[in-house]
Amino acid sequence: MAKAKAIGAAAARQHGSVGDVAAVTAANVTKTFGSGDDGVVALDDVSVSIRQNEFFTLLGPSGCGKTTLLRLIAGFELPTQGDILLEGEPIGHLPPYQRPVNTVFQSYALFPHMTVSENIGFGLQMLGKPQAEVASEVERMLALVRMEALAKRRVDQLSGGQQQRVALARALAPHPKVLLLDEPLSALDLKLRKEMQIELKHLQGETGITFIFVTHDQEEALTMSDRVAVMDNGKILQVGPPREIYDHPADRFVANFIGETNFLTAELTSLSKSGGRVKLPSGKTVAVTLADGEFSEGQVTVVIRPEHARLTKAKSKTTLTGVLRNIVYIGTDTHYHLRLPGDTPFIVRTQNQRDTQESYQQGDELGIEISANAVQVLRD
Repeated sequence: MAKAKAIGAAAARQHGSVGDVAAVTAANVTKTFGSGDDGVVALDDVSVSIRQNEFFTLLGPSGCGKTTLLRLIAGFELPTQGDILLEGEPIGHLPPYQRPVNTVFQSYALFPHMTVSENIGFGLQMLGKPQAEVASEVERMLALVRMEALAKRRVDQLSGGQQQRVALARALAPHPKVLLLDEPLSALDLKLRKEMQIELKHLQGETGITFIFVTHDQEEALTMSDRVAVMDNGKILQVGPPREIYDHPADRFVANFIGETNFLTAELTSLSKSGGRVKLPSGKTVAVTLADGEFSEGQVTVVIRPEHARLTKAKSKTTLTGVLRNIVYIGTDTHYHLRLPGDTPFIVRTQNQRDTQESYQQGDELGIEISANAVQVLRD
């Protein structure tokens, strides 16, 4: 156990927990399902430290290992190697019902024959809390999720969004140290999902409980999270605040998975402490920032977000030129799909405004201006 604590402390230092003790630490965790040639590695030596009172999101495609990590924290699975620690204490020996952790599932798992109040109070009653305490806490939770008027309604008579609020209230009522949320918004329609994103972030701030949220939806992760861990193939590729993940992706997978982006092959011609310079396919040389890692001069991949580029009909002094192939209007923005020389695709995103909107036509050859410090070199 002393060794596990030492490993946990090292992981917390490496991954930036706030204060002396992280809320949850995964220390060199590997999870393999099956054995021998049939074994599948769901998590591959994962270490991460999740801070106290943080909204932390595990983001990645299906099969990347994010739900497996959540289930290890909950106790529904045990690690093949490594340790899970809660506030610095190993919890691998504890069954799920003895861990101060609650889970909100994608299906909500409510009791349809019970009322809203009975569902919220169920966990407290199973813990043997006095009836007066149960009633008081149920009333507080109803107010927190704004469901007082529906307290006596059966949950099978509620909308999807209302059921989700009940599931949250039930999970929060016992005051867990950590709340785990396994894609709880995926069954909601788009408008309600966006409303609940804001609601979840508000609830986390109100309760001060550490939330660990699993999703494959990039917008959800960027909207709600204090920090995001991007996962793929059982590994955590990058951890950081949403703006850092979006503006400074570490590698091609992160850049491609988080929003739309443009990739260009370029030549890194010089390096400095603050960044470097690259020669783009057009022959123009621009300043770049560098992702974490070691770089040497030569061929590299650079990334440019579509909103960091602008179109112009004056091509002579622009960074790139391309032929406009398609125009996609999506209300707030317009996406211009171009082809650069060599048939390389490139997207420019422009925010729509009523009073000033440049008119471009398919087939136009246009210049592309790149914002300063908008080009980043990715690590391999």
